[in-house]
Amino acid sequence: MAPYEALYGRKCRSPLYWDEVGERRILGPDSVEEMIEIVRRIRQRIKEAQDRQKSYPDVRCTDLQFNVGDKVFLKVSSSKGITRFGVKGKLKPRYVGPYEILENVGPVAYRLALPPSFGNVHNVFHVSQLRKYVFDPKHVIHQEEMILNPDLSYEEKPEAILDRKVQELRNKAIASVKVLWKHHGYEKLRGN
Repeated sequence: MAPYEALYGRKCRSPLYWDEVGERRILGPDSVEEMIEIVRRIRQRIKEAQDRQKSYPDVRCTDLQFNVGDKVFLKVSSSKGITRFGVKGKLKPRYVGPYEILENVGPVAYRLALPPSFGNVHNVFHVSQLRKYVFDPKHVIHQEEMILNPDLSYEEKPEAILDRKVQELRNKAIASVKVLWKHHGYEKLRGN
């Protein structure tokens, strides 16, 4: 007894022979050609449905390609309990970096120049884990203008007061001040 017969209680019917079991009929070339055509049409319709379903997410997908020397952000793993990149939980950053691309390992894999503090993190990442870094001058802090203390801290000094406002709350007056700080890259606000 065949496994199909044991499971379903009847003999298996092939796509070429749909008659009841027990009936004997000689299949001619016309019947075989008809069944082959039906199977071909079924496969074609399945392929069309798969292509249609695949086209929906492909509209939003873009092929990301980076060059050697580009700067990219690295996506932080969303695994629970991992504190590899600093803060754990809701307050952890989504991306860390920017890091420079050292080489293109494959069509979708890149080797990054990671700092030694990452220790045992492998330096080859899939393109889906990377995000292009767009240079912004506000991200640069000029070291020569800063005076560092021996404990590597620095004192922030206000450069200008941009706005001042007093809010009345019940019987209290609360003053709030908007200040332009030095070394924050916003010197162009004043017109310098």
